[in-house]
Amino acid sequence: MTPPDRRALRDAFGGFMTGVTVVTTREPDGSALGFTANSFSSVSLEPPMLLVCSGRSLSSHDVFATCAHFAVSVLAEGQEDVSNVFASFKGDRFARIAHAPDANGIPVIDGAVAKFSCRRVRSIPGGDHTILLGEVTGFTHSDGLGLGYARGRYFSLGLERAAVFADSTRRIVAAALIEQDGHVLLEEGQGGLRPPQFEFEAQGNLRAAMEARLAGSVILGSAYSIFDDRQTNTHYTCFLAQATQGCALAGRLVPIDDLAGLTFETPAIAALCTRFALEYGTRDFTLYVGDEASGDRHEISKEP
Repeated sequence: MTPPDRRALRDAFGGFMTGVTVVTTREPDGSALGFTANSFSSVSLEPPMLLVCSGRSLSSHDVFATCAHFAVSVLAEGQEDVSNVFASFKGDRFARIAHAPDANGIPVIDGAVAKFSCRRVRSIPGGDHTILLGEVTGFTHSDGLGLGYARGRYFSLGLERAAVFADSTRRIVAAALIEQDGHVLLEEGQGGLRPPQFEFEAQGNLRAAMEARLAGSVILGSAYSIFDDRQTNTHYTCFLAQATQGCALAGRLVPIDDLAGLTFETPAIAALCTRFALEYGTRDFTLYVGDEASGDRHEISKEP
């Protein structure tokens, strides 16, 4: 039997939307350890049990596999920075992130939507990972929304919902930045270029509607910009997208490096495309939420 292609299999696994957690414990000398994981699941209510997976390549793997206690902090939306620190920062991770000890003395992350204190019951070999099975000895939780992760990107239910139900007093426009081999697809608008866009009813599900309009041509990604353009009285949502092999959409493929020098339909769309060109090189994409003049940017691209 031919083994599956590892990259393709990882992409397939990545289609499952998960939350993001930080798993923590202490070394025998008391030093705190932690790593980011999205391979987390509840197991049982009686007795209360959960599991999380630790990669065997982690330098802290052996400590987690043999520890007496560990904790799991389920990150809240807006805690992408916490996830990134525990995924890749090589220095003192706990010096950068607010935390407090649980009843077992294990650090848990401030602001997490749920925190589980666990007694390690068993460590189960699972290929290139080890499954940590824990009995929940205590927990806290809040009504906040958790940070999501799918297909290599973070997402936030709170922010994504802003793209689903828009203000009915304005034109509702949804667009897609469709990338293909270092180029992006643009169409002619009124007075300049713009990403392919469609107009929808005020209370429609924009993601589902865009997927229906673009079916067979693109793979729709995360929301990239959600803003109100007061100059055109438009609520505008733009998604990241990847062209499929059979993409048949009309338009003009433009090198992404050339975007900053083009003329666009509105200043807001020009700013959106210029930001995309800057972020494309590193894939450090951010979700912009605001209006045509100012707003907040939220990181959506780094892997945990």
